[in-house]
Amino acid sequence: MNASRFPYIALAIGLFLFPIVIMGRTLNSEGETSLPLLTLLLASEFAFFVTAIGAYLGFRQIRSAGSTRGVTVATVICALLSVSFLLLGISVWPS
Repeated sequence: MNASRFPYIALAIGLFLFPIVIMGRTLNSEGETSLPLLTLLLASEFAFFVTAIGAYLGFRQIRSAGSTRGVTVATVICALLSVSFLLLGISVWPS
């Protein structure tokens, strides 16, 4: 696999997992999350690492080869998703 395509793959994985984590963390009538806690934490952590790596590789590609619109958009969205998944993972963790 070419490393220049990874930001796009990371973006697709992040956009796929984001609504799953958002909908899975909603509480039902018993006060439990829709998805099991471990599943939510695992999905958040996996998506965080994938999108963070996608953002890193995208920034590295922008620095070395120059900026193109597609890579820049994918990199910025990956960076935002990575921060979002980090915060979602922390907010799901029981206190």
